Amino acid sequence: MVKYTIGVDYGTQSGRAVLVEVGTGKEVATAVKEYTHGVMDEFLPDGKTKLGIDWALQHPADYLEVLQCTIPEVLKKANVSPDHVIGLGIDFTACTVLPIDCNGTPLCMTAEFSSNPHSYVKLWKHHAAQEEANRLNEIAEKRGEIFLQRYGGKISSEWMFPKLWQILNEAPEIYQAADQMVEAADWVIYQLTGELKRNSCTAGYKAIWHKQDGYPSREFFKALDPRLENVVEEKLSSTIVPIGSKAGEITEKAAKLTGLCAGTAVAVANVDAHVSLPAVGITEPGKLLMIMGTSTCHILLGDEEKVVPGMCGVVEDGVIPGFMGYEAGQSCVGDHFEWFTENCVPSSYYEEANQLGISIHQLLTDKASTLQVGESGLLALDWWNGNRSTLVDADLTGVLLGATLLTKPEEIYRALIEATAFGTKMIVETFRKYGVPINEVYACGGIAEKNAFMMQIYSDVLNMDVKISASSQTPALGSAMFGAVAAGIERGGYESISAAAKDMGGVKEAIYQPIKENVEVYDQLYKEYARLYDYFGRGENNVMKVLKQIKSRSSQSNKGETVC
Repeated sequence: MVKYTIGVDYGTQSGRAVLVEVGTGKEVATAVKEYTHGVMDEFLPDGKTKLGIDWALQHPADYLEVLQCTIPEVLKKANVSPDHVIGLGIDFTACTVLPIDCNGTPLCMTAEFSSNPHSYVKLWKHHAAQEEANRLNEIAEKRGEIFLQRYGGKISSEWMFPKLWQILNEAPEIYQAADQMVEAADWVIYQLTGELKRNSCTAGYKAIWHKQDGYPSREFFKALDPRLENVVEEKLSSTIVPIGSKAGEITEKAAKLTGLCAGTAVAVANVDAHVSLPAVGITEPGKLLMIMGTSTCHILLGDEEKVVPGMCGVVEDGVIPGFMGYEAGQSCVGDHFEWFTENCVPSSYYEEANQLGISIHQLLTDKASTLQVGESGLLALDWWNGNRSTLVDADLTGVLLGATLLTKPEEIYRALIEATAFGTKMIVETFRKYGVPINEVYACGGIAEKNAFMMQIYSDVLNMDVKISASSQTPALGSAMFGAVAAGIERGGYESISAAAKDMGGVKEAIYQPIKENVEVYDQLYKEYARLYDYFGRGENNVMKVLKQIKSRSSQSNKGETVC
């Protein structure tokens, strides 16, 4: 009898479930649920409470709706009985955190705190804790904290402690009322199993936890702020559960929510990028995976712990047990192109796209593909949402250089694509420089699946073959595989994620290969990109930060409003 496993992938705008056949990796059915509240970056759901610059919140009720809607839908589409589903796994964007009370209820879902922005989920791209991140890095560097080296020399504003510290600074009442601060991924597992178990992936990459050393010392947290001295004991937990473990089983309450059988195995939560590696069949070092969506995350395995400036982290057993897992990333990729189409493309282009029956992105891609490399005369920096790697600085902003009165939208669109490819090359070269080999490149996600033009540019810029995931739902497939591991051999699953990857992971037959003449021109353009990268990103010209400061002051004084 065929057995199935389910993976649920929580993205930035929506959540999706995929029903997968155990043993083959065949995706039988998929369902998507857009978040009811979306990304809240201007107002709370009340429509009155205004959010400040660089805020990005979500509502935890949306995550439960994903389970309630998508899991029954995939079972119905495939006509599969819940009795035949042996496991469930989930993955999440990270660091995405929320405060909960002693019953596990998010504070934003209580009457007392529903109008307080700090009671809601802080999405991964909430960058309003940059001041806290800057202060944390300054103090850690001054104290010579060894953990900084494992995170490329800087802790990001996207991560746990800057966000938690921002809550303490700006809304101490929320901090005091919170029984715990948890990753959204772990909270969802809590709702499914009735047990709160903190996964080693988010703890290691986003909360400065180390398998041997644990969290930073109480003395460090006290140096940050005396109120944080016991933060781990008071708001987190020293008990961390490794990925690949079983978190628990579906409760009766969760069974009613999802339509699954009570007792179905549930895997410990994971991060969307990290869970994707086994889904493309990667179980050994030297192979870089780009998970491409609104942002891009770069994941690879290594045999030993190396210090790489600007990486997001290196965590033992963080991706595949037995290896060091390295992470880097770019904060703005799909978001980059979406911003451009929403704000900078004339109506005539939309009219043309409508007449042709294609999307505006496809029209711009088609037009951009007719250009020769370097023909636009443009060069861009891909920092519209800050720089995650290798500079780890959310206060950096975008640059477009070389525009004239004759510059066309498709030329800018191409320059923005090329900028993201250059950003990836910077990451690849940095890893290699510091002793972490990258011999092969893989890609997954919506962009990798749909945009052949963009993937060819990446191959040309990197001067490497690029292999594409066989699955169009790679993170969800990876989560489903971990669900099969949680079920174990006795239920028809697997004993390890490496074993599951051999059967269920893979890539497409077609491979993008570099075109020699394009490589030569891109090498010239990359040299100029690297010069701009250093000039604006390493302190020689801090105009971006100055402009942000002026913007913040002007915004508050002109509107005469309280900005959280």
